[in-house]
Amino acid sequence: MTTSHIINAPAMLGMLGGGQLGRFFVTSAHELGYKVTVLDPDPNSPAGKIADVHLCARYDDAKFLKQMAETCQAVTTEFENVPATTLEKLAETVIVRPSATCVAIAQNRVLEKNFIKQAGLPVAPFVVINTIADLPADDSDLYPAILKVARFGYDGKGQARVKNQVEAQKAFAEFKQEVCVLEQMLPLDLEVSVVLARDAKGNIAAFPTAENSHLNGILDISIVPARCSEVVKANAQELAKKLAEKLDYIGVLGVEFFVVGKQLLVNEIAPRPHNSGHYTIDACITNQFEQQVRALTGLPLGESGLHSNAVMVNILGDSWVDNQEPAWNKAMAHNNLKLHLYSKEEPRRARKMGHFTVIGRLKVQDKQALLNTALIARSQLNIG
Repeated sequence: MTTSHIINAPAMLGMLGGGQLGRFFVTSAHELGYKVTVLDPDPNSPAGKIADVHLCARYDDAKFLKQMAETCQAVTTEFENVPATTLEKLAETVIVRPSATCVAIAQNRVLEKNFIKQAGLPVAPFVVINTIADLPADDSDLYPAILKVARFGYDGKGQARVKNQVEAQKAFAEFKQEVCVLEQMLPLDLEVSVVLARDAKGNIAAFPTAENSHLNGILDISIVPARCSEVVKANAQELAKKLAEKLDYIGVLGVEFFVVGKQLLVNEIAPRPHNSGHYTIDACITNQFEQQVRALTGLPLGESGLHSNAVMVNILGDSWVDNQEPAWNKAMAHNNLKLHLYSKEEPRRARKMGHFTVIGRLKVQDKQALLNTALIARSQLNIG
């Protein structure tokens, strides 16, 4: 079902997924006067705790999908692994943004890579691995490479670095011979991302390009504005917008890029707000979660510009050394640091438990000072 009319508060909106992204969506929706129903199988889900209604059920549970369709005027998602059939079923009677088609492309690396390539956007050299016979010989230009499972791989999971065919065969076997993508490993100069919102009329509001660094495959630090040339930043914006238009995307979209010399290559897309966009909560006029609400309900998109420079740092369960709470007081002693914890029940290794953002005035001389403060606080919280 599609419509261009505006859904006004206090209408009920639906969120598929109850993690931290869903929690921030609920907060933004409440601030704009909407109610939210969260569907998530975890009784302690962060979003479910603050939602007006928490349907504690599987994403393919017909009974609860029917309830969501009957009570919600529009539905969105916070992660790409919701079954496409769930989105298709809901779309029969209620507005669903982004579409099942967009989510299906983003949740499968093969579909994703092929779509990006066919759309005329640059990607790293890759081949699809359906069987062990598809793995190239040692003389292939792809090696060294990264073998990535096509489905359910994120934050470094389902990935293996391989130098030759033997290593690729071993990794493929460890992935239980699931369909994979073998991608050439490139000498990266930088990783950047663009988060944008696109509405049903095709209007796009893109947030500033962020510079990202990862630790063990998980986003560690985002610096905004990115410390790269204006050309690279502008090109990333244009490629992200082109991709959103090619997808006919409605909602918030995250696009990750590799910077290799003068090349800018699309790495992957996320059909939802993105971890590297968390800085928008404290540093932008409109944050990515409010944009998600606006795009879903047909409200005009908000201004996406920066009012502050920012450095965002992820907080993982690793910070709870010997099950002891991190030294929040030390981090909070930095008076330009904004702390966000996600109300997750149990800190586990590599689990995203929260983030903090250090913000400062839009002055060039503030940028290094912000990064220094963020790195000090990062150390105080046992990060890395």
